[in-house]
Amino acid sequence: MTGGAVTGASTFMIIKPELVSGWAPAKLKAGLVGCGGRGTQAVMDMMKGDSAVELVAMADAFEDRLEGSLRELKRSPEMAAHQDRLQVGPDRRFVGFDAYKKIINSDVDVVMLATPPGWRPLHFEAAIEAGKHVFCEKPFGTDCTGVQRFMKAAQASEQKKLTVVSGAQRRSDPAYLEDVKKLQDGAMGQIQALYAYWVGTPVIHPQPANLQANDFDYIHRRWYSYVWLCGDQIVEQHLHDIDVCNWIMGTHPVKVIAMGGANFRPTKDQQSNIYDHLAADFEFANGVRMSSYCRQYPQGCAQRVSELIVTNNGRYALAQTRGGPGYVNEHTKLMKSIRGDGPYINEAMAVAESTMTCIMGREAAYSGLEITWDMVMNSKQDLMPKPDQWNYKAHLESTPIPIPGTYKFV
Repeated sequence: MTGGAVTGASTFMIIKPELVSGWAPAKLKAGLVGCGGRGTQAVMDMMKGDSAVELVAMADAFEDRLEGSLRELKRSPEMAAHQDRLQVGPDRRFVGFDAYKKIINSDVDVVMLATPPGWRPLHFEAAIEAGKHVFCEKPFGTDCTGVQRFMKAAQASEQKKLTVVSGAQRRSDPAYLEDVKKLQDGAMGQIQALYAYWVGTPVIHPQPANLQANDFDYIHRRWYSYVWLCGDQIVEQHLHDIDVCNWIMGTHPVKVIAMGGANFRPTKDQQSNIYDHLAADFEFANGVRMSSYCRQYPQGCAQRVSELIVTNNGRYALAQTRGGPGYVNEHTKLMKSIRGDGPYINEAMAVAESTMTCIMGREAAYSGLEITWDMVMNSKQDLMPKPDQWNYKAHLESTPIPIPGTYKFV
């Protein structure tokens, strides 16, 4: 440079909005559909995960569940610092099997879906059609046509740039995020096999008083006993571990052979038609196999909830961070994605594929057949009642527990 010349170049600095004096995150309004224990806890986690979100509406099939959830939110020590953001007036409490429509069609920004999972495809589809961002508890359906329907809505959510975060909280857990990245990058070696375990205790709902076994509300208060509502334990619970394996592999298995049954879980007296143990051998397109095992046996039996990844360099056990920060982090990243303060996130299709993977395993165990990805993606299986059956006297008794060789995959 000569003669004291000055360059005309300018330098721009990108500053994060939260570092600007006076900046505050935009307030977001959330509505909860499904006011059971998981939905109630999700609200608490959401309040801890983001300081500028308000709960403004609640919906449930049953008024006592909704009011009980609201009482818990008002008295829980976890909510002591967040009461000013609990803004659910009497006119924003919706009851009935179509109550979800009233929340979705309101002015909420975020819809939280936490009903029994059989209803998830219907509720998710309606939320996406209404242009709402979604926190969606897992799994994303209980039958093949339901998950196919969810996947179609997932594609629409991506096209609309809507944020969708799942209740598969391992995807928001620091320990998993670190380990999965290392595995995907090859830092731990080439993957040879995966093992997924959910060896736990039963989830059996007690029989409510003053209800008949064929009442629609009785069935919903004991939803974990029925495959059309819960999907069986491999779908409702073991999805967490299978989703981790799919996440690591970046895809879904292409076929599976499985077995299972009901040794402990009452079937006749409890009118349950799900298995209490199920083991599956999945295979991915590249030949890598995933061994999956879940069971629900009584307290005092062995327990294990984890994943084990075998590479050519060794074995790596994965586990959640102590304290389960994923439950809170999933809401933090949800709100940041909506506002644009963080990366855009849409987990709808990934977790839908994991849900269908679990249904593959269940159907293989129920039927005794080898079930392929193409079979479930083309299946006409539809377990859900139609709208004219949404009443308290619908006759929806449990179907017999599946017997391989007799049970028919559709």
